[in-house]
Amino acid sequence: MLPSPQRPVLDLKSSSGKTKRFVFVLLENFTMLSFAAAVDCLRLANRMSGQELYTWYAVAEGGGLVQSSTGIGIQTDGDLEELHRDDTVVLCGGASVQDATTKKLLNWLRRETRKGVVAGGLCTAAYSLAKAGLLDGKKATIHWENQDSFSEEFEDVELTKSVFAIDGNRMTTAGGTSSIDLFLQIIATDHGEDLASSVADQQIYSSIRTDQDTQRLSVPTRIGVRHPKLSQVIQMMEANIEEPISPSILAKDVSMSTRQLERLFRRYLNRSPKRYYMELRLQKARNLLMQTDMSVINVALACGFASPSHFSKCYRSHYETTPYRERGAHASRLSV
Repeated sequence: MLPSPQRPVLDLKSSSGKTKRFVFVLLENFTMLSFAAAVDCLRLANRMSGQELYTWYAVAEGGGLVQSSTGIGIQTDGDLEELHRDDTVVLCGGASVQDATTKKLLNWLRRETRKGVVAGGLCTAAYSLAKAGLLDGKKATIHWENQDSFSEEFEDVELTKSVFAIDGNRMTTAGGTSSIDLFLQIIATDHGEDLASSVADQQIYSSIRTDQDTQRLSVPTRIGVRHPKLSQVIQMMEANIEEPISPSILAKDVSMSTRQLERLFRRYLNRSPKRYYMELRLQKARNLLMQTDMSVINVALACGFASPSHFSKCYRSHYETTPYRERGAHASRLSV
């Protein structure tokens, strides 16, 4: 059976005997797993029900063959087409979603969604929906690697860390297997939880998640250490990147001395609290440099550095290159 927590209400058209059509828009370098997982749910729903409950098509800007992030190409069924009001359009994003989000795609999205079409984004495709203004004032999610850059660029979107998010006629996933969770939700809404459970069983998918489940592992699982105070401090660090908290205040907030906190980090993570915090800030900075067009100065400020020179010095020490060279090298790799 599917999990008991209350499911979000989907503003989707119930098929009520009518076949529902999904139009998947494949963006260049889309994540194969997210796309394949979604389509397989629809295929199995048809198979397990013995009816054609769903049909699906794959389209792309210009049509033709679209390369996935695996290097394997998918032959699409055609160019961006005019949609029917009852269609559900699902964008499939990947590593280079910014480059794949063209003016033609955005104009098409805005025009078609004015009809009331349900629109979704898998993996990083929430970026495309947000760029088109379709997520303003709505709850959404995106792969955890893109959360920092997304929140900087789209302040009007209520970004969550859940595996998928549904708000009215907009739906987004964090990528990977979260497509399965979203599409099981759709099937359960359209045709009942028994059918959704049958589809999950066919996929050997036993840990079905809801929109209340977060996409990243818990801090103890990620760092391989189950120490409540250490986890609490790291959570505070991750939540305060732009305005870092001093080690003395962090220690005080978990009822420890600064020296005790220092020993705790040395014992479990082999580095000082200050060093660990710096690495978190630099990792966010690297994400922003590669995923946004923010100036290096603004990236530095967003990551708690008072000056570009200090930021550049710390960045070079950790990554053995400067922020400017890092961005230039990344741009060169994308243009190849």
